[in-house]
Amino acid sequence: MITGPSLLRQYCRACWTGESLEHIIYPALQTPPLGLNFTDQFAFRPIGSTDAALITLLHTVFIMLDTQPFVRVFALDFSKAYDTVRHAVLMEKMARLVLPDAVYNWIKDFFSGHSHCTRFERDTSELADILASVIQGSAIGPASFVVTASDLQPMDVGNALVKFADDTYIIVSAVNSDTSASELRHVQDWAETNNLKLNCLKSKEIIFAGRGARNKTVTFPSACLGISQVRSITALDLNPLQGYDLSYMMGRRPTPQQFEH
Repeated sequence: MITGPSLLRQYCRACWTGESLEHIIYPALQTPPLGLNFTDQFAFRPIGSTDAALITLLHTVFIMLDTQPFVRVFALDFSKAYDTVRHAVLMEKMARLVLPDAVYNWIKDFFSGHSHCTRFERDTSELADILASVIQGSAIGPASFVVTASDLQPMDVGNALVKFADDTYIIVSAVNSDTSASELRHVQDWAETNNLKLNCLKSKEIIFAGRGARNKTVTFPSACLGISQVRSITALDLNPLQGYDLSYMMGRRPTPQQFEH
């Protein structure tokens, strides 16, 4: 319900942003400055999709399995990611993008001047400034989270990251298995800096075994930081039905055709 002109102001801004993102902000993501990387992000971009993210993830796993007995994939969950992004940190990263000054100032103004209060029966609390969160229902909100996550990179060059919005996947080969704990702690530190929280209880790990796993015994590593291991599968077992498990991790659902085949 619209109760005043101030609510109309925010709605109109979101519409204007939606029409302009593709022509102004998205091109800036193609030439990021040093320290920001968007090549591992597949959400809210013209060439990104869940299919592209899933294909990239599996391709990376298979390439590693050519020379390694197993590969670890950590599917990470951030608690209320969109609600906790700190505006100051976001705008520092926005300032590093090649954006027109007018657009940067508009985005900064878009996130400024918001407050909230709580009302219970006849009592109303004092107004508190909103210094974190991106508006998920607006066009600028998802793109803002993509910028926020752009400086999260693996510590070890032999590991890989695949991102789809706030869904983040760390891919670690067997030879780097000992770096898994340090990679997860690195993500925790990054999350704390950006006012996010890694939820280890909801995060999952899946282990892919190489083709020779059926013919010899492979010792799989134990869980890290309380993240539960879903299962271990061999590369030869990746049929469409079992592929659904990975699709579910990417936030997708199976189609009727997947079950028919």
